[in-house]
Amino acid sequence: MGRYERSKSAILLGFLVLNLTQLVMGRFVVEKNSLRVTSPDSIKGTHDSAIGNFGIPQYGGSMSGTVVYPKENQKGCKTFSDFGSSFKPKSGAMPNFLLVDRGDCLFALKVWNAQNAGASAVLVADEVDEALITMDSPEEERSSAKYIENITIPSALIEKSFGEKLKKAISAGEMVSVNLDWREAVPHPDDRVEYELWTNSNDECGFKCDMLMNFVKDFKGAAQILEKGGYTQFTPHYITWYCPQAFTVSKQCKSQCINHGRYCAPDPEQDFSTGYDGKDVVLENLRQLCVFRVANETKKPWIWWDYVTDFQIRCPMKEKKYNKECADMVIKSLGLDLKKIEKCMGDSDADSDNSVLKEEQEAQVGKGSRGDVTILPTLVVNNRQYRGKLAKGAVLKALCAGFEETTEPAVCLSNDVETNECLDNNGGCWQDKAANLTACKDTFRGRVCECPVVNGVQFRGDGYSSCAATGPGRCKINNGGCWQDTRDGRSFSACMDHEGGKCACPPGFKGDGVKSCEDVDECKDKKACQCAECSCKNTWGSYDCSCSGDLLYIRDHDTCISKRATEVKSGWAAVWVILIGLGMAGGGGFLVYKYRWRSYMDSEIRAIMAQYMPLDSQNEVPNHVSDDRA
Repeated sequence: MGRYERSKSAILLGFLVLNLTQLVMGRFVVEKNSLRVTSPDSIKGTHDSAIGNFGIPQYGGSMSGTVVYPKENQKGCKTFSDFGSSFKPKSGAMPNFLLVDRGDCLFALKVWNAQNAGASAVLVADEVDEALITMDSPEEERSSAKYIENITIPSALIEKSFGEKLKKAISAGEMVSVNLDWREAVPHPDDRVEYELWTNSNDECGFKCDMLMNFVKDFKGAAQILEKGGYTQFTPHYITWYCPQAFTVSKQCKSQCINHGRYCAPDPEQDFSTGYDGKDVVLENLRQLCVFRVANETKKPWIWWDYVTDFQIRCPMKEKKYNKECADMVIKSLGLDLKKIEKCMGDSDADSDNSVLKEEQEAQVGKGSRGDVTILPTLVVNNRQYRGKLAKGAVLKALCAGFEETTEPAVCLSNDVETNECLDNNGGCWQDKAANLTACKDTFRGRVCECPVVNGVQFRGDGYSSCAATGPGRCKINNGGCWQDTRDGRSFSACMDHEGGKCACPPGFKGDGVKSCEDVDECKDKKACQCAECSCKNTWGSYDCSCSGDLLYIRDHDTCISKRATEVKSGWAAVWVILIGLGMAGGGGFLVYKYRWRSYMDSEIRAIMAQYMPLDSQNEVPNHVSDDRA
């Protein structure tokens, strides 16, 4: 991009910001808490202080302490340990609230240095006479990201004149005691809290985007519990702005806006010639709004949290997956109606208003006690903008402060939020119902989609749309996710059971090995049975070969041979069988004849001998020749 193009882009971005600024100028509301001085008597009274947009304000509660003003490093821009200063209270003493002056460095750095020195809260005295402003963290200050997210003490900005009174009393040796009160910072009229999160789908916009993404993932479980129990009513919102009429046909507006310049977002890379365009962000913002609307129609608005967290994980910009195709996969995995969402989104090329985004621009303008939304991300609780660290514990404290006393749900009285997100639509994760397998794992911070380990076999995949068994033993579990079939008593499988094995169709089949394997016709084009005398018949997974005439097929050599040698061998075998049979019959007959002859001779001899010498067992032996008695 040349110097002229960069200059033109900068001018256009300036117009966009100017339009947004003009839209909300004078309507930004500084969220405040009460600061009451209890001693000395000379400055007793109640004052307003502006809640810092980092750290953890004690919503619903109050803190008492003693104000301390350092003798050195009074702006708090350097580490207090370099000056030998410590503000940790002595045993039994009240906490110390460190008073520092505005200027020279970031508000957050002042508070971080004070926290490290032992202060329990920080008061920043303005350097000019003006109305209170909100102390915010920098947009894209990577170097400060680590300490900003670790700030846990509250902070507030006070007016210059009030700061001077505190300093004067401290220098006079007075003990200045104050009370910081957040009990009325969030309205709490009834037993239900209504809250909004003004967010953005862009995940490459620096520290604040990272903070937002981490918060959504971490807070999802608690948010869904509160919503399912009817304790809260949540609504997501997205900031957009319009392109000036004079620039709607420019390359920059066309790349950043949809609907002919009506709804725009900054280019993620701040480079109109490469990467993603601002209109990509607007379209995904619109999609997420429609996901919420369609989910709300099914009485399950909490599915928005599932979609947003899954989209962040599965479709990040840095992996070039921030697109409609990836978004559609997430939508389908959560069981949402894709056609309804597309209908809700409307035509982004139309030269007309988009009803969903038009409502968003109108909602951005503050009404009643709520100011316009100009800071991203912004949380609004009971129509009052939240200030402080966007973290689960801090936000939950603010939401609980929005319930009327004694109506708080159990989550507000406990440090834990227990939920099993895998019970609803399997958490949008992969599952095999037939084998009773799932990639959904419920944790304290919400469900995760990770492929399981079953009986020592590791499943691998993205955990959302696919998981496949790998390594030894994989074929024993659902056949390793591969194809298998049985026909006519014959079974074939495409699973290869070894480390790194894949699904591959067995010999005789072709296909992907996962969904299908089709029989290969080996007989086609003479791929099998290639000898001249051979004829081929295809079978499922194999083939049969035969030979013409009196020839016999030998498969190992793919050839046909004469049956004569086989017939000769078969004839001699028959002769031998007959001879052996005759021999055995003759031998058997001889043995029978011999046995019967011996029996006859024995009876004759016994009869003759009985006539001359009767046997002991015989009293009388009848005449063997005849019997003359009548």
